Amino acid sequence: MEELILYPRAHALLNSVRSVGYSLETAIADLIDNSISAGATKISVRYSPNDAPYVAVLDDGSGMTPEELNSAMRHGSKDPCDIRTANDLGRFGLGLKTASLSQCRKFTVISLKERILSGRCWDLDLIAARKDWILCALTREEMAQLPLVDVLLRQGKGTVVLWQHLDRIEAGESSIERALSEKMDLVREHLALVFHRYIEGERGLDRIEIRLNENPVNAHDPFLKWHPATQPLQEERLTIQGHRILVKPYILPHISKLSADELRQAGGEESLRRYQGFYIYRNRRLIIWGTWFRLTRQQELSKLARVRVDIPNALDHLWTLDIKKSAAHPPEEVRLNLRRIVEKIVGTSRRVYTFRGRKANNDKLTHTWNRMEGRDGICYIINRDHPAITLFRNRLDEDSRQLLEIVLDTIERTYPVDALYADMASDRPQYFDEKNLKEKLIELARNLLAVTTDIEGGRDRLLQALPSLDPFCLYPNVTETIIKELSDAR
Repeated sequence: MEELILYPRAHALLNSVRSVGYSLETAIADLIDNSISAGATKISVRYSPNDAPYVAVLDDGSGMTPEELNSAMRHGSKDPCDIRTANDLGRFGLGLKTASLSQCRKFTVISLKERILSGRCWDLDLIAARKDWILCALTREEMAQLPLVDVLLRQGKGTVVLWQHLDRIEAGESSIERALSEKMDLVREHLALVFHRYIEGERGLDRIEIRLNENPVNAHDPFLKWHPATQPLQEERLTIQGHRILVKPYILPHISKLSADELRQAGGEESLRRYQGFYIYRNRRLIIWGTWFRLTRQQELSKLARVRVDIPNALDHLWTLDIKKSAAHPPEEVRLNLRRIVEKIVGTSRRVYTFRGRKANNDKLTHTWNRMEGRDGICYIINRDHPAITLFRNRLDEDSRQLLEIVLDTIERTYPVDALYADMASDRPQYFDEKNLKEKLIELARNLLAVTTDIEGGRDRLLQALPSLDPFCLYPNVTETIIKELSDAR
């Protein structure tokens, strides 16, 4: 058998890999992965639409020697099957090249390490003309003419990745300035989410500063851990092939508990609705989010559930990670465990809607409505033992009591469950007419106290029970004031 070696045609292959599927924001995120792997603590994304438009990423990482830079510019510079260090965000040895060429026809890397400045450049127009894999090595004079090289020299170490001839960004646009500005807004949002744990910093992870044209990129925490109404649930640990996967569910606050500014920080109403589900982090870098992996379906009453899943890069082969690090699928052993977790957390998300922070009827509150579970399903009935109803019933004669029962039964049978489900599942806040609220509550309290005058200690017991009684338990601050006023009025 004769063996033939066929080298790919340089220009044809490079033009093909330009269409792997990168967006501007995912391409820049791939460059930042390299900066983080190089130990950078400050990363600056710069762009200019004027004169000779460019996009650049500058970091203060360890930099590369000329030999290391040659290797980094090689397509397939690393074998994806090789064992990587625990904090390495790379995978295929293609990200720098495919991400860059997906957005421009010419990209240059300048790196400074051990006081040695080196630069290399892939130029698609030169490759097309020469029909070969021509990698340009820049002289120091050529590098000195490029943006940010002076900043790199002042730093003393680090790397600049420079994109020029931005044909993909300019395509179909009448104004490169407007197009670049609009797309960079998306870049800022993407980086704020994907690298939020690096920007915030956490145990075992030093903070990283990311800037976009010198403006800081602020972290966007999809779990709203900063909000007091967010419910963190029990973390679970899975072990796959000797490697640990951490699963940490969160239940977000109901939208009615978010101020306008907090809702904006959460990404807006649409973000709350669409991005329920799993958030997969590879070495604490977000790679995929807003999906249940078909373990459950997206639904309105589960949209507050978000699950952080931390996976190590040692399990990349099981998660079928793609080149862009923007798609992954859990292996069967992980799916079985995640399905169990999903069933538990989705139920918790539903309860945030159905009870809005209150427990069901197994709590110590006296509810106006009782939730009843039967063999045929669930129903809600009015609590006949509620003191307000008892007070009213005791003042009626027998015929009127029968009429009251008919009225209560009619209210129960016409409970607007479909409309209530739709309203509570929507993002519109629940509204109550609270005009003269205190006056109405204090009148109800006085009427209840009036029937306790003949019972020894009845008044004190009722005042003590008032905070646990519907509707007083819904307004604790007002109720506290009412109890004080009624206690002082003896």
